[in-house]
Amino acid sequence: MSNIAFIGLGNMGLPMAINLAKAGHSVTAFDTVAEAVAKAEAEGIKAAPDAASAVADAEFVVTMLPNGQIVLKVYEAIVPAAKAGAVLIDCSTIDVESARKAHAMCDAAGLLSLDAPVSGGTGGAAAGTLTFMTGGKREAFDKASAILDVMGGKLVYCGEGGAGQAAKICNNMLLGISMIGACEAFALAEKLGLDAQAAFDVISTSSGYCWSVNTYCPVPGVGPQSPADNGYKPGFAAELMAKDLGLSQQAADGTGQATPMGARALELYSRFLEEGGKGKDFSGMIEYLKTASRA
Repeated sequence: MSNIAFIGLGNMGLPMAINLAKAGHSVTAFDTVAEAVAKAEAEGIKAAPDAASAVADAEFVVTMLPNGQIVLKVYEAIVPAAKAGAVLIDCSTIDVESARKAHAMCDAAGLLSLDAPVSGGTGGAAAGTLTFMTGGKREAFDKASAILDVMGGKLVYCGEGGAGQAAKICNNMLLGISMIGACEAFALAEKLGLDAQAAFDVISTSSGYCWSVNTYCPVPGVGPQSPADNGYKPGFAAELMAKDLGLSQQAADGTGQATPMGARALELYSRFLEEGGKGKDFSGMIEYLKTASRA
């Protein structure tokens, strides 16, 4: 069993840290939110007064933080405090440039590091079935695999530093686009008088088959249970989808790659948030589309 530091006990980080503790690892955690720390302590996780103290004896350091700016600020504190041989694993979803800067800080200090964003939402975090998309030295991936495996059902080594974030950004851009397509299809089906179950039975077994329909259908009462069946309470919040689409467009601008559908998806999710979508699942986009004008 390993000594693990966990920085960031939000909706994703807390269940991930709990799974590590349940697996028998010694977990020391830090978060700026006292309530989150208290919940972690109730699960047998030790609390640290600050991030640097949390990592002092850790063999592995896992971070799950809101954005690249915060990740780099935290790394400024924990990289000098980390012990020799530690592996730093950032599971946040951030821009590729910030991920590469974090790797560079670790390289300069002689530490191994991974950018390892996840897919699977809060349900996957709780169940330990997340998919990890990892970037960094192969040696870091090999050392960290046993730790990641506790929190995830699938580990993918994507390449050098930043490759994990690149994979996450591309995947979630496609997800945002496909969910809008699914919402449009079901909204139009309703206007045409087509029963939602009939529409699902056709689309889910025909060429419209996709995860946004078959696994996470935006219409309540059809398909596997999804946030649509719970008033669009977030499994993956619309705010997070907008954030990821923004990262995709930042990357597209930086590389000169045209992503017109990604740009349009970001525009639509931004409008959805402005018009009542805050606090809802990203599949709640269907509610916005049902009332939006064609202009």
